[in-house]
Amino acid sequence: MSKVVIALISGLLFGAGLAYSGMADPARVQSFLDLFGNWDPTLAFVMGGAVLPMAVAWMIKSRLSSPLAATSFELPGTSKIDRSLAIGAILFGMGWGIAGLCPGPALADLALAPKAVLPFVVAMFVGMAAHRFIPVSST
Repeated sequence: MSKVVIALISGLLFGAGLAYSGMADPARVQSFLDLFGNWDPTLAFVMGGAVLPMAVAWMIKSRLSSPLAATSFELPGTSKIDRSLAIGAILFGMGWGIAGLCPGPALADLALAPKAVLPFVVAMFVGMAAHRFIPVSST
């Protein structure tokens, strides 16, 4: 199976899972993050439910010599927690809390509510482009 077909199927499955689980609904995400208000715990069950299939995937991966569409596994290494990582995590968390969206659900929402999510997606891509052109020091 070609890499493009595998990527397309994976992306469609991921997007459908986000939409079905409610993780693409900004109001539900914000309710999940509102621990001291009207807290909605359903996304905790969604995230917890993702642990089992991921554990199975890691067990299968450990038995394979290579993935289906590549010659070898290319997994990122670990790195220390530095200033850039901490700032990025803080910005991501703030954006997720304010907008109720992160990149995956935002792209899935383009199919569900394009007018509402388009400003977020445009800003996300502007930020990604800015990151490519603005050098970031980790010191």
